[in-house]
Amino acid sequence: MSYGAGAIAVKRLKGRLVDPRRYAVGSISFVYKKFPQLKNILPAMGYGATQIQELEETVNKVPCDVIVSGTPIDLSRVITANKPMVRVRYELQAIGRPDLADVLDRV
Repeated sequence: MSYGAGAIAVKRLKGRLVDPRRYAVGSISFVYKKFPQLKNILPAMGYGATQIQELEETVNKVPCDVIVSGTPIDLSRVITANKPMVRVRYELQAIGRPDLADVLDRV
């Protein structure tokens, strides 16, 4: 996705997103090459040991005041960041039909 909960929260609070692409290392850098529409976000990936290390290195290289984490997991339990990190949470609100229950009823 080219945006997520973190990006939406930053925009609503009138913050400024920082483009992390030039600071990306390893597999994160590869994701940016494969999906050029990703600009002002860090992509969510599998978070294996190597990817966690690459994510930490990337996050720590990005010049920003705060990290806004919109991923479902608590990144502060997985990486050590050199700047404050806030976690954004979200809930899905179904609008219209078919909704999830309708789709599951068919199965």
